[in-house]
Amino acid sequence: MTQQSYGIRPGGYRLPDATHLGVVRLQVSNLDRSIGYYEQVLGLRTADRTAERAVLVTAAESPLVELHTRPGVTSAARRATLGLYHFAILLPDRPSLGRFIRHLAAIGAHAGMADHLVSEAIYLTDPDGLGIEVYADRPRDSWQVNGSELAMTTEPLDAADVAASGGSEPWTGMPAGTVVGHVHLHVGDLDEGAAFYHDAIGFDKVVWSYPGALFLSAGGYHHHLGTNTWSRGPNPAPDQARLLSWDIRVPRRSDAAAAAASITAAGYQVQDDGDGAFRAVDPWGTAVRLVPEAD
Repeated sequence: MTQQSYGIRPGGYRLPDATHLGVVRLQVSNLDRSIGYYEQVLGLRTADRTAERAVLVTAAESPLVELHTRPGVTSAARRATLGLYHFAILLPDRPSLGRFIRHLAAIGAHAGMADHLVSEAIYLTDPDGLGIEVYADRPRDSWQVNGSELAMTTEPLDAADVAASGGSEPWTGMPAGTVVGHVHLHVGDLDEGAAFYHDAIGFDKVVWSYPGALFLSAGGYHHHLGTNTWSRGPNPAPDQARLLSWDIRVPRRSDAAAAAASITAAGYQVQDDGDGAFRAVDPWGTAVRLVPEAD
């Protein structure tokens, strides 16, 4: 399957095929409690820590999540506000997901599960009500297309089969090759979200028939971003647990600058974050950073 066989390209600027995601930054109410959860349940490791911030990494020292706190932050009720629905950690292969499932069973952690055709997924909620997905992709050549749209659905997961794929090896934490695969956001309006993320930032639309949702990506991926209208809002309050920002990583400084110019031309404000990175805020207050991999 080639990238050109499905999807709707933006009319103007288009993100490079090599685009992928970087760090997600979360505001939490209790840093110690959240670190305990992300280490013990997810298998991340704290690499850097201050009184108000912690950086969590994989076994290969790759940073995935930054936790931030400050006085007065309160937990969030699921689907009560716009902004984060979940962020998603992509494991390198199905056996890793199988070992993770067995780990969750061993510690008695509650999780939801789903088969999305393109991927197999586990769903968790952190101590502040923030949604997390941990998943593994199916091979891209097995993905199905309906017309010009990639086929995605939600079906029951064969958890026993996935768990068996992990063999006899134990879960030892998030393995090398683990990355942030996608972010999924509650938005106030799908068309308004598409104006920002498709027309201005430059993601392709890849799935648009899923009820109440739109999925977007670069390079033919099934989605780097999901948007949905499954929450009526309001926007998250400054003092609640929430997604502070997420990184879109592009190959070069020129790519980040071109995306920033496209966002500006569409009428949105862009902030220079230094080192070739730029920041913009979507219509519901979620910040997204465009970060270059190299000069």
